Amino acid sequence: MRITKHEHAALVLEEGGRRLVVDPGGLTNPLLGLQQVDAVVITHEHADHWTADQLKRILDGSRDAVVLGPPAVARAVEGFEVRAVSPSEQVEIGPWRLRFFGGNHAIIHPTIPAVENLGVLVNDRVYYPGDSFHIPIGIEVDTLAAPAGAPWLKISEAMDFVGQISPKRAFGTHDGVLSQAGRGIAFDRLKAVTEARGGEWFALEAGDSVDI
Repeated sequence: MRITKHEHAALVLEEGGRRLVVDPGGLTNPLLGLQQVDAVVITHEHADHWTADQLKRILDGSRDAVVLGPPAVARAVEGFEVRAVSPSEQVEIGPWRLRFFGGNHAIIHPTIPAVENLGVLVNDRVYYPGDSFHIPIGIEVDTLAAPAGAPWLKISEAMDFVGQISPKRAFGTHDGVLSQAGRGIAFDRLKAVTEARGGEWFALEAGDSVDI
C-alpha cells in the first residue's frame, strides 16, 4: 500500500491502482487529477477536513466513489450522497476494508460543542484518528497517522497517544496550523516517542509518499 500525505489532514492511499481519499479539506491544496477513487472518508464535519469543491473534484474523476462519514457529516454535506457510518462498523469497498472507531471530536474548549468524529483503520494496517486521540482497543496498529498540531491538541497529549499505540510506523498529519519551525518541533517529539517504542518515523511533507 502507498500512502501519500497532502497538506494538513488529507491522505491518499493506493492499493493495486485503486485509491482511497481521507479528509480532503479546506487547508489542503486542490486535489487534482485523482482517478480510480473507490471511497472518500470524512472523519468529521469541520471545514479543514472536507469542502464541497474538493469533493466535486474527486467525484468528477471517479463518479462511483462512495463518500463515508459519521451521521453529522451526512447531514452537513449538502449536494452529495454520504453513507453514514458508526463506531465499530466495518465497510468493504473494492480493495478497502474500513473499520471505524471513536465517536467524538476532542474537546477544543468547554464552550465549543463537540461534534461527531470517527477514526478509521484501513485494511487493518493504517489508522488515522481524525480529530481525536481515540485508541482502537485490541488493535495492533502497523502504521499511524499521528495528529501533530491543532487547537484541541497539546504536543504532550499527542506524544502520549503515539506511545500508547506504539505503532510499527508513524508519520505526522493535521499540521496545517503549524509553521515550518513548529512542524519540525512537533515531528521531532513524535519521532522520539515512536522510536523509543521500537517504531519507525517518517517525516512526510505534503506530496511525500511511503510504501508499507
